[in-house]
Amino acid sequence: MPPSFSAVVLAAGRSSRMGRDKALLAAADGRTWWEQQRDLLARAGATEIFLSARADQAWAQNAGGFASVVCDAVAGLGPLAGIVAGLECAKQPHLAVLAVDLPAMDGAWFAAIGAACAPGRGVVGRRGKFFEPLAAIYPRDWLPLAQAALARRELSLQCLLADAVARGLMREREITASELPWFENSNAPG
Repeated sequence: MPPSFSAVVLAAGRSSRMGRDKALLAAADGRTWWEQQRDLLARAGATEIFLSARADQAWAQNAGGFASVVCDAVAGLGPLAGIVAGLECAKQPHLAVLAVDLPAMDGAWFAAIGAACAPGRGVVGRRGKFFEPLAAIYPRDWLPLAQAALARRELSLQCLLADAVARGLMREREITASELPWFENSNAPG
C-alpha cells in the first residue's frame, strides 16, 4: 500500500434496482455492507475513511467509524462525484475507493494494487477492455482532471481513466481469473 492513504466508501447510489438501500443490507457475518466495506479499508491501513452518501440517507449521519460523511456537490452525477468529494477531503496523497455494492471484495485486492502505487500515480484494475473504477486507488494529482470532467458533466469513468493512464496518473492492472468474483456487483434482491 502507499505509505499513507485516505479512503472513501461510495454509498450514495439510489439502489433503484435493488429496491432498498444496498448499504443497509446484511453481510454474511451480520454487519451491514457499509460496515463491511469500512472495516476492509481500515484493515488495509487507511488513515482516514470517508462515507460518500446522499443528504437524505438518514442512517449515514449516525454511521460510526468515518472521518466524515461527504456529499456530492451536485447530486445525481454518479460515482465520479463521490470520488471527487473524497479526494477533495483527503489529507493523504492517495485515496482508496470502494463501492458499497461490491460485498465480495477482498483486502488482498487493495494490498496488490497498493503495492503498485507510486507518488502521483494510482492503480485501477482492468478486465478486458473495461476498468473497474469502484475498487481502485487514485492519486490526489488526478483531482483537477476529475473536477474538470465533472464540471463538463463528462461522467464516464472509463474515458477519464483511459486519459489518466495515458497521462501516467494511473497504472492499470489486469484482474486475474481468481480475483474476478471480488468484482461481482450486487444490484438485485437475492
